[in-house]
Amino acid sequence: MSMKHNHPFHLVDYSPWPLTGSLGAMFLTSGMIMWFHQLNLTLLILGLMITILTMFQWWRDISREGTYQGKHTLNVTTGLRWGMILFIVSEVLFFFSFFWAFFHSSLSPNIEIGSIWPPISIKVFNPFQIPLLNTCILLSSGISITWTHHSILNNNFSQSFQSLLITILLGIYFTILQYMEYMEAPFSIADSIYGSTFFLTTGFHGLHVIIGTTFLFICLLRMNKFHFSANHHFGFEAAAWYWHFVDVVWLFLFISMYWWSSN
Repeated sequence: MSMKHNHPFHLVDYSPWPLTGSLGAMFLTSGMIMWFHQLNLTLLILGLMITILTMFQWWRDISREGTYQGKHTLNVTTGLRWGMILFIVSEVLFFFSFFWAFFHSSLSPNIEIGSIWPPISIKVFNPFQIPLLNTCILLSSGISITWTHHSILNNNFSQSFQSLLITILLGIYFTILQYMEYMEAPFSIADSIYGSTFFLTTGFHGLHVIIGTTFLFICLLRMNKFHFSANHHFGFEAAAWYWHFVDVVWLFLFISMYWWSSN
């Protein structure tokens, strides 16, 4: 039973989704361990299904709160903005740890890897083939998502929808190219510290691209239902911030792990 209040803050209702999301994450982690050691995908698929269903239901509830129930007031939106900013800061520190490991090993390579970087017998990727194409794709997607934001601010529905669709297609194209690159890789994650840092960093970045593409796809569905207006579209802004973060991380990744390592 809802009660009226005289403050602008959103006291959230009881929700099962944090619990189901935690269970999904636990099953995903345990399922990956089972997959690695026993080649059993059952628990991994179960965790994936629970996580996807939780995402769908949780996104649905938040969209209802912000669009139809009017619970995302100015004060609430300000809190959401700070929450997204702090989340992106935590993601920056997450990738910082991978870059730290990479430069710690590459600037002073030890004798076990031949005292050179890249290590002996590692054939690195040509940075001016698929990596450069992926860089152009992500930079183009950054332009198209900025176009989307500009169109929303000007209440231009057709251009905002078209430009957001272009951004999503570019994200999917990036993922396909990275998958092809992995299939043709001349080294694996088990090949010295180079293989470990390369696949961990590029792999987690690829995962973030998939998450960001999903985030933008949800925004596309909401845009098609006219959930966004010129002065009320933080759901899209959060996705755009996340996508720009993914772009910037890739630039550092391309410069250090592809271009600099190839020299």
